[in-house]
Amino acid sequence: MNRQNFKKALIVAHDLVMTGVAVVATFAVRFEGPLLHARLGDMPVFLPPYIAFAGIIYWVFHLYRSKWRFASLPDLFNIFRASTVLALTLLVIDYVLLSPQFFGSFFFGKITIALYWLIQMFLLGGPRLAFRYVKYARSRNTLDRDTNTPTLLLGRGSDIEVILRAIETGTVKKMRPKGVLSYRADDLGQAIRGVPVLGNFNDLDQVVQDFQERGEPIRRLVATPSALAPEANPDRLLARARRLGLPLVRVTSLGEGMRNAELAPLEIEDLLLRPTVQIDRQRLENFIRGKRVLVTGGGGSIGSEICTRVVAFGASDLMIVESSEPSLHHILENPTLQQSDTNVDGVIADVRDRVRVQEVMNDFRPDVVFHAAALKHVPYLERNWMEGIKTNVFGSVNVADAAVEAGASEIVIISTDKAIDPVSMLGATKRLAEMYGQALDAEFMGLNGTTRIIAVRFGNVLGSVGSVVPKFKAQIARGGPITVTHPDMVRYFMTTREAADLVLTSASHADQDRVRVEATNGQERASVYVLKMGQPVRIYELAERMIRLAGYEPGEDIEIAVMGTRPGERLHEILFARDEPMAEIGIDGVMAAKPIFADRAKVDQWLKALSKAIADGDRAAAERVFEDAIPEFKRRQMSLQPAVPAEPARLASH
Repeated sequence: MNRQNFKKALIVAHDLVMTGVAVVATFAVRFEGPLLHARLGDMPVFLPPYIAFAGIIYWVFHLYRSKWRFASLPDLFNIFRASTVLALTLLVIDYVLLSPQFFGSFFFGKITIALYWLIQMFLLGGPRLAFRYVKYARSRNTLDRDTNTPTLLLGRGSDIEVILRAIETGTVKKMRPKGVLSYRADDLGQAIRGVPVLGNFNDLDQVVQDFQERGEPIRRLVATPSALAPEANPDRLLARARRLGLPLVRVTSLGEGMRNAELAPLEIEDLLLRPTVQIDRQRLENFIRGKRVLVTGGGGSIGSEICTRVVAFGASDLMIVESSEPSLHHILENPTLQQSDTNVDGVIADVRDRVRVQEVMNDFRPDVVFHAAALKHVPYLERNWMEGIKTNVFGSVNVADAAVEAGASEIVIISTDKAIDPVSMLGATKRLAEMYGQALDAEFMGLNGTTRIIAVRFGNVLGSVGSVVPKFKAQIARGGPITVTHPDMVRYFMTTREAADLVLTSASHADQDRVRVEATNGQERASVYVLKMGQPVRIYELAERMIRLAGYEPGEDIEIAVMGTRPGERLHEILFARDEPMAEIGIDGVMAAKPIFADRAKVDQWLKALSKAIADGDRAAAERVFEDAIPEFKRRQMSLQPAVPAEPARLASH
């Protein structure tokens, strides 16, 4: 039994014992003499089935899900509801026993049941609150005793209150909050959990100076998500922090009790995007919790983020498949994975090795497969076209086939916006992988309990390996110039966290969509998912803003050099094909399209022809296959023609 299951078993045992104690204690308080002895004599018959029934009620009301150290009002409300159901059950039993066929009189009585209700709530809720208080008192003593970093917290009051509770419970460590700065006027002059609001962001210099003069210098600034909202002017905040020489970190989570809270250095790219798309955390927890998850390419920038999110949402087991030994080692050493209750393991395997992939899948038997392994850099795939086909096409075929054989419920293929109207080998290989997944998914259409195969298309992911933002940062650090391929090139951008959450959200919808698939014979199902990323960003303007955020002036301190587009590049990206019918899935921030069916036999012919082209080293033959499979695919050495100009605006309106 692992640690998580052991803790849950203790909670279950506690609640069941407290149920029996509550019943006996109620009789002891309410009755005495012969009346008490008569009722206690019936306990061996009454208590066992009643305690078993109570255990079911506690499970229905989720009493075993939350940790005691985070006991809160929602947990107490669940205890209230469970105790009320049990009390009403006793009331029904009492009226049954009143029948002449049984006792002919009340066994409990209304006053006894009301007393039981109060005692039961106290015995279930009291230990939880006491445990939380002990943890709180211990963390306060530790906070006062240990050497912690004097910190200013930045953001609105509601966010600050959450992080202060996390500090008190020990979820966030090594931090001593000395004051709060808020951009909201109604927070000024207040105190949040005993920590004073000392001013707004414009007062940062003066507040830091005041603490310095008192001999208590501020060593760290912590920004909550609200401090990075556009109305808070985060650009100025970052500039002030750098001028003062203070490290500025951001809070990456503000969930209940901040149980999955993380602090990360505030980077320039954190300020480049529109407000982050918010996810339905409960939806993802309900989908992932207790499942066996396999991630291919789990050591990559996207795959590793998927792994950390899967662990955060409570997967029972995680298998990481990676062809790079250093990447596998790096992700397996991630503290988030090591400190979780999820059983995490990893194997070295190449998705191009069909037999090896089948062995891994059959041994692990995943419930959900996230296929993130791919070659994705346009210039390299233009030169190494055979490797792109082997990995992106046949690697995806191997993973999908093996996952279906192993009985996976959902398979998510990570694709790209370059797959639509492709002009590069990357786009063409990814589009054909999507088509194979749709053809395979169509075979299971309308069948109960079968696998769903879907695709998720990404824009450019900030901070991922090969992304333009790390490249620009490195060029700024060297003093420039920043190199841009074309002044009019635009791209969609998303964070790695958004990318991972989009993958999980899409899988959860595909899982729920299964019933509708069966009912409509597949006519309403979605097969391709895309994040609503707003309007695309002009790369030249992105470079200018990054230079200014770094404290320089573009064109004066750091030059921007236009280098010209590379083979396989185009000026605009498209998220959906012209003939892809849109699907309304009812999830904020996510768009979807219904599949464009390709006959499985036809897809197999294309794969066979591609295999022969690779064996012959015949690039022209491979391109003819792509042109046959994807009519929009037209090979060009260099594409400077923008895609349909109205496309970005059309997508933003969905």
